[in-house]
Amino acid sequence: MMCALRAGQRGRSVLVVDHARAPGEKIRISGGGRCNFTNLHAGPSNYISGNRHFAKSALARYTPADFLALVGKHRIGWHEKTLGQLFCDDSAKDIIRMLIAEMQMGGVELRLQTAISSVEKSDGRFRVDLGQDVVEAQSLVVATGGKSIPKMGATGLAYRLAEQFGLAVTETRPGLVPLTLEPSLLEKLSPLSGIAVDAEARSGKTRFREALLFTHRGLSGPSILQISSYWREGEEVALTLLPEIDLLARLKQARKENGRQALQTVLAEMLPRRLAQHFGDVLNLAGPLADQSDRKLQAAAEAIQNWQLRPAGSEGYRTAEVTLGGVDVNAIDSRSMEAKAVPGLYFIGECVDVTGWLGGYNFQWAWASGHVCGEAV
Repeated sequence: MMCALRAGQRGRSVLVVDHARAPGEKIRISGGGRCNFTNLHAGPSNYISGNRHFAKSALARYTPADFLALVGKHRIGWHEKTLGQLFCDDSAKDIIRMLIAEMQMGGVELRLQTAISSVEKSDGRFRVDLGQDVVEAQSLVVATGGKSIPKMGATGLAYRLAEQFGLAVTETRPGLVPLTLEPSLLEKLSPLSGIAVDAEARSGKTRFREALLFTHRGLSGPSILQISSYWREGEEVALTLLPEIDLLARLKQARKENGRQALQTVLAEMLPRRLAQHFGDVLNLAGPLADQSDRKLQAAAEAIQNWQLRPAGSEGYRTAEVTLGGVDVNAIDSRSMEAKAVPGLYFIGECVDVTGWLGGYNFQWAWASGHVCGEAV
């Protein structure tokens, strides 16, 4: 829609084909129905790609301030939550209505519930078979997203079209997705389901500090969704609970001030009761703090602030917010999103190998890549 409105307002004749019953369905469900439509801090460092420089051009030419100007033009109320995340005051549908209105200003035609049977190119023009109709066009823009949330109709169409025209597709996998645990570990942690705590999650050299949520399948919450995009199966995830506290110093202080209390009692002053009880049980430090040596207290602090877990996997595309990987960006011109080897063929948004962090970054990539493409088609 962003690409279409820009191209239409430039005077191009534009048709948008969507197999869904309503436009912008992923916008509608995002942000709890309020759409985290951008992030004030969006920049190349917030994106994962096989070419870390690729996103620079589009992100520089269409910024969060540019999208905010469009939001302001349509008098849509918004507010900032944490970490630069911007949401609609009222409803995500405001963003959809805004995009449709801008498309109408450019004379864009929108066809819903329309499937694509095949795409061909001959004599410099694309022929798109829509079943009961065949459309010819000078340019074809593929903006069909990734495999995430198949119940909404997500498919690998973009990847099939890329391969049809000779473009490489990098490995795809679920991103921004909850992680699952193997049955024996899950059984031990099942009493913690529903508990949320502040935590730092780490995988390799990458770390995120946000909320951690224990679920009946494993781990979720913003910190886990973020780290899931960097984690690979077989690797461990390290968790630091109480990241703002020198826990060893706090435990020693508690031992000095009231050595008769148990470790679990002290932990319950800083952690949810069930979580404190869990560590009290697994650390097996029975008796009062006065009986615990510095070595045992250090081991307890280490277990809580360098908690090493090996996830069994992820919940997959069913709940993943994005798809990592996609159409190889080295085959695409970063200034226009046009396939270098196929004039007139463009790929934008999530289907290319550019994946943002959680918090409005992927929407900003959609707006930016769509805008620069709409300027070029």
